[in-house]
Parts: sequence; C-alpha cells; structure tokens
Amino acid sequence: MSTPTWFTDAIAQPHDALDLEVDGARIAYRAWGKPGDPGVVLVHGGAANAAWWDHVAPFLAVEHRVIAIDLSGHGSSEHRQNYSLDTWAEEVLAVAGHESDARPVIIGHSMGGFVALTAARHHGPDVRGVAAIDSPVREMSPEARSWLKNTARLPRHRVHPDKETVVARFKSLPEDEGLEYIRRHIAEQSVREVEGGWSWAFDPQIFLSSQMEPEDLAAAGCEVALVRGERGMATTDITESVAEILGGHVPVTLIPDAGHHIMLDQPIALIALMQTLIGQWRMP
Repeated sequence: MSTPTWFTDAIAQPHDALDLEVDGARIAYRAWGKPGDPGVVLVHGGAANAAWWDHVAPFLAVEHRVIAIDLSGHGSSEHRQNYSLDTWAEEVLAVAGHESDARPVIIGHSMGGFVALTAARHHGPDVRGVAAIDSPVREMSPEARSWLKNTARLPRHRVHPDKETVVARFKSLPEDEGLEYIRRHIAEQSVREVEGGWSWAFDPQIFLSSQMEPEDLAAAGCEVALVRGERGMATTDITESVAEILGGHVPVTLIPDAGHHIMLDQPIALIALMQTLIGQWRMP
C-alpha cells in the first residue's frame, strides 16, 4: 500500500521536543499548536511512546496545545526504580499544567487509558475530560500479558547489532497487523542505541505496574468517554462494567473493523472521534 498524503503531511508537521522534571525524573514530550492554548494530552500504551501519536496529534492542534508524552520508563523519558499508575498520572498533569493554564483533556490508549482514568479519579475537577481507548479494566494490560506470556520473569532486552535489525523485529503488543506505513514510522522511533548495539527504548519493569482493577475506579469529577475496537481487548462486558462504576452516564463508542491498536488500523475514524470529543468538552 502506498503512503497516503494525509499521513506524510501529518508527519511533516513541526512540533516542539520538550522535557520537564517530574518527581525526580526527566519526562520528555512532543507538543503541537500554540503554547497556552487549551491542552490535550495523548498518553500511549505500555511499552509504546509519544511517536504513536505523530500522525494523529496535528489534526487536533487547531486551537489546542496537543501534547504527546513519553511516560517514565518509555521513549526518551528517564527510567524510575518503581512505576505506578498514580505516578504516571502525576506526570501527565504536570506536563499539561506546564503547557497551559486551562483544564486539559486527557486521552489514553490501552495502559494509557488506565493512566487517564487514574487522573480522572484523583484530579477530576482539574480535568476537562478523559477518554480511554480500548483499555480493558479488570485485566492485566494487553501489552504486559503479551510480554510476560511464556516467561517466569521479566526478560532483559536483547541487544541487536544495528538499528535496522531491531526495527525489523518491531511488533505491537498484542500483535495487530495495522497499516505498514504507520508501523514503520513508529518502529523507527521505538528503539535506542545502547552499549554494543541497538535495543528497545522501554523499561520492561513498567509491566509490573500496568494493571487496573475495578476497585481502582471511581465516579469522576469530569467528563469520561470509553472507546473500543470491534476486535479489541475492551469487550462489551468490560466497557459496560467500567461505565457503570464511573456513574452510568459514560458514552461507549465502537470503532468498526478496528483491533486493539486503533491508531494503527483505523486512524481516520479515531481522529474524527477524538476531534468530536474534544469539541464537545470545550463547550460550556
């Protein structure tokens, strides 16, 4: 499949590469749009990074400061001794507050949805709205489950001789086909140079903290929306249960013919939905 113009134009959009120290760790993030405009924070899933939103963020940046964060232990951000959903939520709120005085919208995918829901629980009045995209509460995160399957311990990353070798081994967790031109872009920004060669950029220890149980939820003091892919991990029973715990008036949107990684296989539909939610939540 040839690479469409909408994708190449989005990737070509300039963004600011920034960082902020949060609780002793340097947190890297990318930002599009005008500083000070109402903030939208995009939160990747487990073992992912800010680049997963490169083809999405520019379409949300009209009248918004759109931020794609590398949570600690991911991408270009520093690693910690210990990770938690609470810590990651604090990182999101800190970056949002640094970029805009307005209450932010927080949109998270998979484990990032757990982070968004944690922010809603603890900081609801300070948030305009949160959306969780295919985030299966009640289960270990899909990324953690895939990584830990068939192993009794957290393995170390293998070091590969060159960048192209490790990029060629990239696959999503859990594995989805997705669109090849998006996968390639993400893969190239999911690795780092280490002693002896190249390896993945995330810390495997993040998987020990990537689970969210129903008791971790509470009615939020902000708008909440749930999104699931037709072939995703957040099944109907999970999203209905989460919506009930959150107060019962939470919209659940199904994106047809989408797997767990909706930004990989149905990006246009996801962008349209995100634009709609952000627009609705800006209304008084």
